[in-house]
Amino acid sequence: MELRILGYYGGYPDNGVGTSGYLLTSNGYNLVMDLGSSTLLPLEQIMDPLQLDGVLLTHYHHDHTADFGTLQYLWQLRPGDKKEPVLPVYGNTKDPLNFAALTFGDYTKGIGYAGDSEIQAGPFKLTFLETEHPVPAFAVRVEDTTNGKVLVNTSDTRYFPELAEFAKGADMLMADTNFFADKPKPRWHLTAPEAGQIAKDAGVQTLLLTHLPQNGNLETLRKQAEQTAGNIPILLASDQDYLRI
Repeated sequence: MELRILGYYGGYPDNGVGTSGYLLTSNGYNLVMDLGSSTLLPLEQIMDPLQLDGVLLTHYHHDHTADFGTLQYLWQLRPGDKKEPVLPVYGNTKDPLNFAALTFGDYTKGIGYAGDSEIQAGPFKLTFLETEHPVPAFAVRVEDTTNGKVLVNTSDTRYFPELAEFAKGADMLMADTNFFADKPKPRWHLTAPEAGQIAKDAGVQTLLLTHLPQNGNLETLRKQAEQTAGNIPILLASDQDYLRI
């Protein structure tokens, strides 16, 4: 399984970098996981978007979906051979208005999921956990059935204990780490120490901090996560563009 980071900020793009967007590939299968603001251009630099096999949206906040509508237009207007004549788009059905918008003519087709869903998308087995966020949002566990490797993305969430069980034994945990340790409650994203604690409790192999803040020293964010993660290696999405899992 290969992971390419298209954008890693929460909320809004900054410093020439987009918000949440990731490309997962295995055995020639290409799955975009979220497509936030300013992520379509980096995707185009990696591959022809017409060669996507699917799109997975963890929830419908704009910093995770802003470029998806543009991708729908590209699918409609761009000439070329499409790998999938109708692009499958996986999205939660707890927000019916936004879910309905995933289907766009004969170009993209919404496929619904909920907390108890299991979806086979090419080599990827996808399972879901509803998180604690102001809108319906879901963590996703991605198992590459060709080799058993597991990636877990918390998506947007505040801390709750079930996240560790959902991420148990993952090869990589991508954690929404939008806040430094001193962020007061109430908050709807993880702090760096909370991300580290989830990684330790889940016994993951590697922790990737993403959905990062635009302000502050990100190395401090990483060190704060280290204080609770123990010996688990911690990476910043800001330092990565390609990872093999």
